[in-house]
Order: sequence, then C-alpha cells, then structure tokens
Amino acid sequence: MKHVCKSTAALLLLLPISMISSAAEPQKAPEPMKEMGMHQGMGMMGGMTEEQKTEKMRGMQEHMLQMHDLSNQILSEKDGAKKDALKKQQLELMKAHHSQMMEHRQEKMQEHKK
Repeated sequence: MKHVCKSTAALLLLLPISMISSAAEPQKAPEPMKEMGMHQGMGMMGGMTEEQKTEKMRGMQEHMLQMHDLSNQILSEKDGAKKDALKKQQLELMKAHHSQMMEHRQEKMQEHKK
C-alpha cells in the first residue's frame, strides 16, 4: 500500500511538470486552404448541389446499413461456417467500397492537377 501511495504521489507531482513542458512547445500553424486541396479544405462535397449531396448521403447511408446488417448477422450467427461466409461477404463489401473510394480519389486528384 505504501508503494502505491508513493507512486501516486510521484505521478501527481510529475503531471503538472509534463503539462507545462507540452504547453511550452510551439504549436504548428494550420496549412492554408490552397495547399490542403479541395477534399480537405472544403469537404468532400464542397462543389456539389444540395441534390447531389443528398444523393451521396443516401448512398453512404445504404452502405452503412448493409455493413451494420451484416455485422448483426455475424454476431448472432451460431454456425461457424455461416458466420465465416457472412464475414467473407462483409469483407467483399468493404473491399468494393474501398476500391470505389480510391477510384473517386484518383479522379479528384486528376481534376486537381488540371
């Protein structure tokens, strides 16, 4: 018990010192919007109309619902083979979504270079 009290006291003494040293470090200034690129500065939907934004959000919602549905099925499935099949199905959905995002990112990068 004595050791725990000494350790706690030492930590309580060192905490303010560590906070002071981290506060003394210079903070990095945020990058200007121009250098950050459109996808970081204005958001991924910066140049879209409200209708396009809504459609994009619906697609994102559909993907999330599919992922959550598969997750729930995986968690409730007792049969190991069926569980593995569901996991494989979810993984394929994740891969397809990732591939789609990377393709979209490449298109945006090409547009940005022009």
